[in-house]
Amino acid sequence: MTNLQRISLVFSRRFLMAPVVLFFALGAAILAPVGGALAQEYKLGAGDKLKVIVLADPEFSGDYEVDASGSISVRMIGRLSVLGMTTAEVEAALAERYRSGGYLRNPKLSVELMAARPFYILGEVVKPGNYPYVAGITVAQAVAMAGGYTRRASTSRIKVKRFGSTTEDPVTEDSRVSPGDILKVPERFF
Repeated sequence: MTNLQRISLVFSRRFLMAPVVLFFALGAAILAPVGGALAQEYKLGAGDKLKVIVLADPEFSGDYEVDASGSISVRMIGRLSVLGMTTAEVEAALAERYRSGGYLRNPKLSVELMAARPFYILGEVVKPGNYPYVAGITVAQAVAMAGGYTRRASTSRIKVKRFGSTTEDPVTEDSRVSPGDILKVPERFF
């Protein structure tokens, strides 16, 4: 192999590997913080799905969905209101209920958010309805999930009613959507 062939081979390997390395580096940077930040600060509401794992007794473990009143019905201890709590606060409340009810002396458990409540999109989109929340989703991506805009849609007057709020605020296509949000795409003026 000549020197020119060796240089050509090394040069081509570097340029072939650069996109692969860049793809994985960017993917890791984008995906890594999303799940952790959502789980730590996320306030629970109706439609959220939780997994409770009790280490001492797997019989107490289970999957639960937060009902319309903001509660879950936990085995042995009954209903527990979790509306507005974080998963860490639910862990503490469950541990206290297991301890005070005499079921476990020193309960060790964890609560995981398995699926966030859906968001809703109404108005001038092809398929209005509810859609599963995806971390970091924008208004434009939500509209795409709903099949896109209709011919009559106004893309400049989109409003959002945030979960737990009573007011509607204007948003752009780059605005973030949160779990439980209601997006409204109005008809444009003619």
